[in-house]
Amino acid sequence: MKFGIVGTFGTTEQVLGMAVDAEESGWDGFFTWDAIDLGLDGDVWDPWAVLAAAAVRTQRITLGALVFALPRRRPWVVARQAVTVDHLSNGRLVIPAGLGVPIDRGFVGVSGELTSTRERAELLDDHLAILDLAFRGETFSYDGHHHKVEDLRISTRPVQRPRVPIWVVGAFPSDRSMGRALRYDGVVPQLRGDRAMENLGPEHVAEIAAWVREHRAPDAGPFDIVLQGVLPEDPAEAQDHADALAEAGATWFVESRWEGPGSTYEALTDRIRRGVPRR
Repeated sequence: MKFGIVGTFGTTEQVLGMAVDAEESGWDGFFTWDAIDLGLDGDVWDPWAVLAAAAVRTQRITLGALVFALPRRRPWVVARQAVTVDHLSNGRLVIPAGLGVPIDRGFVGVSGELTSTRERAELLDDHLAILDLAFRGETFSYDGHHHKVEDLRISTRPVQRPRVPIWVVGAFPSDRSMGRALRYDGVVPQLRGDRAMENLGPEHVAEIAAWVREHRAPDAGPFDIVLQGVLPEDPAEAQDHADALAEAGATWFVESRWEGPGSTYEALTDRIRRGVPRR
């Protein structure tokens, strides 16, 4: 199992410093996040700018954002941004993608945005399909729920083939939500409904991994199961918990500290420099 961490808060230079520290401390991935206004204290930076800067400050580590709110963005613009960061990083970008946080004022605080879950899900389907087509480097057309594209071409292809890997948020056990993720390269699973913010334990991961094996074609290629949360502070407990998640089928664990004393720049830097729980 690979380990990543979210650089939750800090100045631009502090966030980039965390990316460098994460690489030097043995982490496999460094992530930023994508929101406009969640009512949180602390600076909020554009994820594509942060990732472009991190791409030229690091050499090995995987880069992404947990998660990109694709329904709030234009997919043909995202495709150009993603190809740029993919080349700047020499093929180290991943695109975790979801509906977006519904309380984000970037959805509900402005006019003209589609805000219902159904509409955002339709937009997500459109945007994922358009990204996949755009990454092929060929002229394409697309007729979806909300977007019609005619004879568009993003001529520069990503370093990674056939596309920049896309991890899709999937609500388990929703067949429709999980099925969307199966069409791409990984799932960021969460429990359905009111349990969405609960941490997933090994028993949940085992169920999800079994569902993926049952529903995804065996020759469809690698597929990641990406968990986010906070590991125990005790190194031995963290190792045991990570081992159990990996045995159940998780391929990534991304340390995600969104609030409280553990989300400060100082606490995050300390956590990053302590490294990952590998035996």
